[in-house]
Amino acid sequence: MLKIGITGGIGAGKSVVCRIFQALGAPVYDADTRAKWLIAHDAELKAQIAARFGEAAYLPDGAPDRRYLAQRVFAQETERLALNALVHPRVGADTRAWLQSLPATVPYALKEAALLIETGGHRELDGLVVVTAPDETRLARVLARDPQRSREEVLAIMAKQMPEAEKIALAQWVIHNDGQQMLIPQVLALHRRFIGQAV
Repeated sequence: MLKIGITGGIGAGKSVVCRIFQALGAPVYDADTRAKWLIAHDAELKAQIAARFGEAAYLPDGAPDRRYLAQRVFAQETERLALNALVHPRVGADTRAWLQSLPATVPYALKEAALLIETGGHRELDGLVVVTAPDETRLARVLARDPQRSREEVLAIMAKQMPEAEKIALAQWVIHNDGQQMLIPQVLALHRRFIGQAV
Protein backbone atom coordinates (compact mmCIF):
# COMPACT_ATOMS: atom_id res chain seq x y z
CA MET A 1 0.00 0.00 0.00
CA LEU A 2 1.28 3.43 -0.93
CA LYS A 3 1.20 6.04 1.83
CA ILE A 4 0.69 9.52 0.36
CA GLY A 5 0.75 12.81 2.23
CA ILE A 6 -1.38 15.76 1.23
CA THR A 7 -0.84 19.29 2.53
CA GLY A 8 -1.31 22.94 1.66
CA GLY A 9 -1.64 26.32 3.29
CA ILE A 10 -4.83 27.60 4.89
CA GLY A 11 -7.53 28.09 2.23
CA ALA A 12 -5.64 26.12 -0.45
CA GLY A 13 -8.43 23.53 -0.54
CA LYS A 14 -6.72 20.34 0.63
CA SER A 15 -9.91 19.17 2.38
CA VAL A 16 -11.91 19.55 -0.85
CA VAL A 17 -9.25 17.58 -2.72
CA CYS A 18 -9.37 14.86 -0.04
CA ARG A 19 -13.15 14.60 -0.36
CA ILE A 20 -12.71 13.89 -4.08
CA PHE A 21 -10.14 11.20 -3.29
CA GLN A 22 -12.57 9.72 -0.73
CA ALA A 23 -15.33 9.69 -3.37
CA LEU A 24 -12.95 7.60 -5.49
CA GLY A 25 -12.62 5.12 -2.62
CA ALA A 26 -9.33 6.26 -1.10
CA PRO A 27 -9.04 6.16 2.71
CA VAL A 28 -8.03 9.54 4.15
CA TYR A 29 -6.56 10.22 7.60
CA ASP A 30 -7.45 13.78 8.64
CA ALA A 31 -4.59 14.64 11.02
CA ASP A 32 -6.00 17.99 12.15
CA THR A 33 -9.37 16.50 13.13
CA ARG A 34 -7.72 13.52 14.82
CA ALA A 35 -5.38 15.85 16.75
CA LYS A 36 -8.43 17.63 18.21
CA TRP A 37 -9.97 14.26 19.11
CA LEU A 38 -6.77 13.06 20.79
CA ILE A 39 -6.45 16.30 22.80
CA ALA A 40 -9.99 15.67 24.07
CA HIS A 41 -9.88 11.88 24.59
CA ASP A 42 -6.34 10.46 24.83
CA ALA A 43 -5.68 10.05 28.59
CA GLU A 44 -1.89 10.13 28.30
CA LEU A 45 -1.89 13.22 26.10
CA LYS A 46 -4.44 14.99 28.35
CA ALA A 47 -2.21 14.39 31.36
CA GLN A 48 0.82 15.77 29.49
CA ILE A 49 -1.07 18.89 28.37
CA ALA A 50 -2.44 19.53 31.88
CA ALA A 51 1.07 19.11 33.33
CA ARG A 52 2.56 21.56 30.83
CA PHE A 53 -0.23 24.16 30.56
CA GLY A 54 -1.95 23.80 33.92
CA GLU A 55 -5.23 22.25 35.07
CA ALA A 56 -7.05 25.18 33.39
CA ALA A 57 -6.29 23.53 30.03
CA TYR A 58 -9.31 21.29 30.67
CA LEU A 59 -12.84 22.12 31.80
CA PRO A 60 -14.43 20.36 34.81
CA ASP A 61 -16.17 17.90 32.46
CA GLY A 62 -12.79 16.86 31.00
CA ALA A 63 -13.19 18.65 27.67
CA PRO A 64 -10.28 20.83 26.55
CA ASP A 65 -10.66 24.55 27.19
CA ARG A 66 -9.90 25.50 23.60
CA ARG A 67 -10.14 29.25 24.27
CA TYR A 68 -7.60 29.04 27.10
CA LEU A 69 -5.22 26.89 25.04
CA ALA A 70 -5.59 29.16 21.99
CA GLN A 71 -4.74 32.23 24.06
CA ARG A 72 -1.63 30.52 25.46
CA VAL A 73 -0.51 29.16 22.09
CA PHE A 74 -1.09 32.25 19.96
CA ALA A 75 0.43 34.60 22.52
CA GLN A 76 3.84 32.94 22.51
CA GLU A 77 5.70 30.90 19.92
CA THR A 78 7.37 28.77 22.62
CA GLU A 79 3.93 27.76 23.90
CA ARG A 80 2.78 26.76 20.41
CA LEU A 81 5.92 24.68 19.91
CA ALA A 82 5.44 23.06 23.32
CA LEU A 83 1.87 22.00 22.48
CA ASN A 84 2.93 20.71 19.07
CA ALA A 85 5.77 18.72 20.69
CA LEU A 86 3.16 16.90 22.79
CA VAL A 87 0.45 16.45 20.15
CA HIS A 88 2.39 15.55 16.99
CA PRO A 89 4.03 12.33 18.28
CA ARG A 90 0.59 11.07 19.37
CA VAL A 91 -0.83 11.90 15.95
CA GLY A 92 2.09 10.05 14.34
CA ALA A 93 1.40 6.94 16.43
CA ASP A 94 -2.33 7.23 15.70
CA THR A 95 -1.59 7.47 11.97
CA ARG A 96 0.54 4.34 12.04
CA ALA A 97 -2.16 2.41 13.90
CA TRP A 98 -4.77 3.60 11.38
CA LEU A 99 -2.61 2.54 8.42
CA GLN A 100 -2.10 -0.91 9.94
CA SER A 101 -5.86 -1.28 10.40
CA LEU A 102 -6.59 -0.84 6.68
CA PRO A 103 -7.32 -3.93 4.54
CA ALA A 104 -4.33 -5.32 2.63
CA THR A 105 -6.30 -4.82 -0.60
CA VAL A 106 -6.18 -0.99 -0.28
CA PRO A 107 -3.80 0.27 -3.02
CA TYR A 108 -3.07 3.63 -1.40
CA ALA A 109 -4.06 5.82 1.56
CA LEU A 110 -3.75 9.55 2.17
CA LYS A 111 -2.68 11.47 5.25
CA GLU A 112 -4.00 15.04 5.20
CA ALA A 113 -2.25 17.50 7.50
CA ALA A 114 -1.62 21.25 7.53
CA LEU A 115 1.80 20.80 9.19
CA LEU A 116 2.86 17.59 7.47
CA ILE A 117 6.25 18.95 6.39
CA GLU A 118 6.87 21.05 9.49
CA THR A 119 6.47 18.03 11.78
CA GLY A 120 8.59 15.80 9.55
CA GLY A 121 5.60 13.50 9.03
CA HIS A 122 6.12 13.54 5.25
CA ARG A 123 9.34 11.55 5.70
CA GLU A 124 7.34 8.52 6.87
CA LEU A 125 5.33 8.50 3.63
CA ASP A 126 5.98 7.36 0.05
CA GLY A 127 5.17 10.70 -1.57
CA LEU A 128 3.75 14.16 -1.03
CA VAL A 129 0.98 16.12 -2.76
CA VAL A 130 0.79 19.88 -2.24
CA VAL A 131 -2.48 21.69 -2.97
CA THR A 132 -1.76 25.24 -4.03
CA ALA A 133 -3.73 28.42 -4.73
CA PRO A 134 -2.87 32.13 -4.99
CA ASP A 135 -2.74 34.03 -1.68
CA GLU A 136 -5.71 36.28 -2.50
CA THR A 137 -7.82 33.24 -3.46
CA ARG A 138 -6.89 31.49 -0.21
CA LEU A 139 -7.66 34.61 1.83
CA ALA A 140 -11.08 35.04 0.19
CA ARG A 141 -11.95 31.36 0.81
CA VAL A 142 -11.08 31.51 4.50
CA LEU A 143 -13.00 34.76 5.05
CA ALA A 144 -16.06 33.24 3.33
CA ARG A 145 -15.73 30.01 5.33
CA ASP A 146 -14.95 31.62 8.70
CA PRO A 147 -16.75 35.01 8.78
CA GLN A 148 -15.79 35.50 12.45
CA ARG A 149 -12.14 35.84 11.41
CA SER A 150 -10.77 39.19 10.27
CA ARG A 151 -8.62 39.72 7.20
CA GLU A 152 -5.70 40.61 9.48
CA GLU A 153 -6.13 37.36 11.48
CA VAL A 154 -6.06 35.22 8.34
CA LEU A 155 -3.06 37.08 6.92
CA ALA A 156 -1.25 36.53 10.23
CA ILE A 157 -1.92 32.77 10.01
CA MET A 158 -0.73 32.69 6.39
CA ALA A 159 2.44 34.58 7.32
CA LYS A 160 3.28 31.98 10.00
CA GLN A 161 2.87 29.04 7.62
CA MET A 162 5.65 27.61 5.50
CA PRO A 163 5.73 29.41 2.11
CA GLU A 164 4.05 27.45 -0.70
CA ALA A 165 7.23 27.53 -2.81
CA GLU A 166 9.09 25.63 -0.07
CA LYS A 167 6.31 23.04 0.17
CA ILE A 168 6.23 22.58 -3.60
CA ALA A 169 10.02 22.07 -3.65
CA LEU A 170 9.55 19.02 -1.39
CA ALA A 171 6.50 17.61 -3.19
CA GLN A 172 6.34 14.91 -5.83
CA TRP A 173 2.97 16.18 -7.08
CA VAL A 174 1.14 19.53 -7.12
CA ILE A 175 -2.61 20.11 -7.46
CA HIS A 176 -3.51 23.62 -8.61
CA ASN A 177 -6.74 24.75 -6.97
CA ASP A 178 -6.69 28.26 -8.39
CA GLY A 179 -10.17 28.28 -9.93
CA GLN A 180 -8.64 28.26 -13.40
CA GLN A 181 -7.63 24.62 -13.73
CA MET A 182 -10.21 21.87 -13.30
CA LEU A 183 -9.75 20.11 -9.97
CA ILE A 184 -11.36 16.71 -10.59
CA PRO A 185 -9.19 15.77 -13.62
CA GLN A 186 -6.05 16.56 -11.59
CA VAL A 187 -7.21 14.32 -8.74
CA LEU A 188 -8.29 11.56 -11.15
CA ALA A 189 -4.86 11.59 -12.81
CA LEU A 190 -3.14 11.14 -9.44
CA HIS A 191 -5.66 8.48 -8.37
CA ARG A 192 -4.81 6.43 -11.48
CA ARG A 193 -1.08 6.98 -10.96
CA PHE A 194 -1.21 5.84 -7.31
CA ILE A 195 -3.17 2.70 -8.22
CA GLY A 196 -0.68 2.00 -11.01
CA GLN A 197 2.28 2.42 -8.67
CA ALA A 198 0.71 0.22 -6.03
CA VAL A 199 0.20 -2.75 -8.38
